[in-house]
Amino acid sequence: MPSVPRSKVGIVACSGEELAEGTVTRLAALKVLNELRRGETVTICLPLFLAGGEGDRAFARNHPTITVDGCDLRCAARGTEMYSGKPTASLVVNALLAELGLPKAGCRRRLDAAGLEAVDVTASRLAELVDGALGRTGPREDSVPVPGDAGEVTCSCGSGIPAIKLDIGGALVEVVQLPAIFRMLRDAGADAGQDFTDKLLATVKIYNYVAPEAESAWREALALEYQAWCDREMSR
Repeated sequence: MPSVPRSKVGIVACSGEELAEGTVTRLAALKVLNELRRGETVTICLPLFLAGGEGDRAFARNHPTITVDGCDLRCAARGTEMYSGKPTASLVVNALLAELGLPKAGCRRRLDAAGLEAVDVTASRLAELVDGALGRTGPREDSVPVPGDAGEVTCSCGSGIPAIKLDIGGALVEVVQLPAIFRMLRDAGADAGQDFTDKLLATVKIYNYVAPEAESAWREALALEYQAWCDREMSR
């Protein structure tokens, strides 16, 4: 039986959308979270972190934290160091691809073959950095669930809320960071007006891939889930 790690590792992924490498960082972080180092890692939402999320900042101060950026601007690494201290390790996708002699990722919205390969190699390197942060030196069996954590994608604030599965266009899709996004938009007073669903979708797309042809179905599903979330919050 695998042992439960003493500490979880936080992963702060770049939130930039202007480059394909920004998409690569988020998909690679999710692969580590859900598959390669399941139960040993949590994601830290960079927009919430920079906006003053004390739970996220406290986690980064007290746990090993790895940043993964798409480009040399290193927004995730610099933001983490500014608010919580120097990260345990940092990774820059375009530098990693250059190191491995791989082509740059292509389209930022729908990754091509080079982009998908970039996700795989970035996730693999992230997993190695997680092992180093946890002090692991020997070989490890990948995709072995940790007791109590199997099937959960948890937020770094410690809420333990699993990722929410939504019916989007007839398909069951796992959407991460949704409660935190709902809370951020509501607290910012952004849940009024006709452009709310656009803001909601744009924020959700930071951490979830949304195919352009599916945006209408996502808007509808997210609006319904937001209303259900508000109803649950009011009943507490």
